[in-house]
Amino acid sequence: MISRRTALRVAALSVVVVLLAPSAVAALTYDPETDSGLERGTVRSEANGSTVISAQGYTFRGETNPRKPARLVSVGPNGTYEWSHAEANAWFFEVDPMPNGNLLVSSPRGSETVVFEFDPETRERVWTERFAMDDTHGVAWLGDDRIAIANMRAWNDSTGVSEDRVVVYNRSTDEITWEWSFEEHYPADTAGGYDEDWTHVNDVEPVGENRLLLSPRNFDQAIVVDMESKEVVERLGADGDHEVLHAQHSPDWLVSENGTPTILVADSENDRVVEYAKEDGEWTRTWTVGTESLNWPRDADRLPNGNTLITDTLNHRVMEVTPTGEVVWEYYATWGPYDAERPVHGDDSNGQTIRDMNASGTYAITGSANHSVISDATGVADWLTATAEGTPAEGAASEVATQWAHLLPWVQPVWMSEWGVLRTLCALLVGLGWLGTESVVRWRRT
Repeated sequence: MISRRTALRVAALSVVVVLLAPSAVAALTYDPETDSGLERGTVRSEANGSTVISAQGYTFRGETNPRKPARLVSVGPNGTYEWSHAEANAWFFEVDPMPNGNLLVSSPRGSETVVFEFDPETRERVWTERFAMDDTHGVAWLGDDRIAIANMRAWNDSTGVSEDRVVVYNRSTDEITWEWSFEEHYPADTAGGYDEDWTHVNDVEPVGENRLLLSPRNFDQAIVVDMESKEVVERLGADGDHEVLHAQHSPDWLVSENGTPTILVADSENDRVVEYAKEDGEWTRTWTVGTESLNWPRDADRLPNGNTLITDTLNHRVMEVTPTGEVVWEYYATWGPYDAERPVHGDDSNGQTIRDMNASGTYAITGSANHSVISDATGVADWLTATAEGTPAEGAASEVATQWAHLLPWVQPVWMSEWGVLRTLCALLVGLGWLGTESVVRWRRT
């Protein structure tokens, strides 16, 4: 007769096997050769030209994961693959169209950032500049051989002070000709105080001839700096005010037909794209899209036709949506797309404001193909949120769900579903409980 202890061991082992079996089958059947992570989604109307996407990829301590590749990808008007470009141990962030038709690319690797001009026809570099800057996301071409660079994570070990800054580098003279430091304009206790990633300034864009739009992500705000006075002349959001912005990326400056200043921005941690207009000295949100479906968007550009090109990073897709949220063009590009541009239209936003199109409001995104070229992380998050809704645990569950959705994709194997990750964690807990029980029983017998 089987003892109670043996029966419990068999039961524990059976639970572990059942929990791990689906993931084991997925690992054995996954074929990286046939899964490029590039896939056409909804295409209701052709784009006016190619779309170039920068995919960040996954790199840890200088080593890249070939199953989560970093690359530049070009997609044709009807959503067909055109070409891709990858380099060893590199990430790709900003990819900006230049006036000559080439692309300005920011590509951190190790402790330096490589900025280069890339010819999409030959798929070769035209020139390359290297900077002793860690993990630079945002760069901008200012003309006359000048490059604006958002230098984040500029930590000074000896002083314990962040030296995050924005600089203008002149290629002709090989020198920095302008510099603006966050430490000189923000209190030291902003965003919880100095640390190695104090501002996480992820974007810099020219506004007219002599102003720069900056995105200090950790400060939850987009600001405009006058390059002559070095004063902050516009500010959207405030440190810790997550109702306005929360860890935003890639703000774009627009001006309405009546001259109203407008900012379009990927409100990343709030999982939405928003537009704000400034009237009577106050910023008012005029447009919100995607709250129920986007997962950490990091770029949004207004196109000349009035639609918005959105980079939905952790759903690994780029989509063009109408002012009312309907998807008309979509492409899936793992791993972790960061920026998307239509070079035929030039750099960043160049279309009308939402108010000028009489489309103010809040809209869900509809019409997506909802493919999963890599298993997303929203199903478990949605389940957690729905299960705890209306209970005392609702707030805590919502926070756990948000962290799960945003952090899991960075560590999740590409062949394992999000439910597989959850089952694996449960199997680990059961296994640890089993081993703990065995240890206690052995200790009591000694």
